[in-house]
Amino acid sequence: MKKIVSALMAGLMGAPAVALAEDSPHTFSGNVTLSSDYLFRGISQTGGDAAIQGGLDYSHASGFYLGTWASNVGWIEDFQGYKSGNMEIDLYGGYRGELGPVSYDVGVIGYFYPGDNGGATTGDTTELYIGLGWKWFSAKYAYSISDETFGFANSDGSNYFEINASYPVGETGLTLGAHWGTFSFKNNGAQDYDDWKVSAAYDMGKLSPVMSGVTLGVAYSDSNAGKSAWTDANGRYLGDSTTFVWIGKAL
Repeated sequence: MKKIVSALMAGLMGAPAVALAEDSPHTFSGNVTLSSDYLFRGISQTGGDAAIQGGLDYSHASGFYLGTWASNVGWIEDFQGYKSGNMEIDLYGGYRGELGPVSYDVGVIGYFYPGDNGGATTGDTTELYIGLGWKWFSAKYAYSISDETFGFANSDGSNYFEINASYPVGETGLTLGAHWGTFSFKNNGAQDYDDWKVSAAYDMGKLSPVMSGVTLGVAYSDSNAGKSAWTDANGRYLGDSTTFVWIGKAL
């Protein structure tokens, strides 16, 4: 683990970006993050433990994009009952553009959890999504087309709606964020919940060019998820209020 963290921190400080011709319609980018917890829609994916994460993205000038992202997780074994499995791998693609002052984003994303489920319901999930943005505000709706949405059986048609705000404070490098979301599980109503979060992120490049692309952040997250539905095998309530910090670098 120490070797992995050391390699990640080295990447945060000095990983080079992919160089392309200035007039190329193709853009490649990446990101790496070390977080004290991995919260997804208000639910801890690591049982309160740290997470190492990273992603790669491709976008075309036309608006088309593809990407992948990965993180370590704990809920696959501790909550879902897999015999083995501690990774999440996301694959997504879509199209984004603008209609006057409003931006839009439509696409599909697959969340995959490799491992031995030992007969437990699979956590693999595919969602269709649409998002709209205006100035500092955005809204997004995701609709599951999987029979087993994040491990809950007969749940195709489950959906998650969220509203977000991201406000840059002048030229300080500080960005304030707020989030509210609601998850509705088809045929699994006991799992329904709302979640909310406030955050602050600072662009470390404001302090030194050496730190360009590095972001340091802190967030507070909470939910009203039912304890009986969202407590893992170790007795940890995954929807509990929590404060977590992260450091990441855009590549």
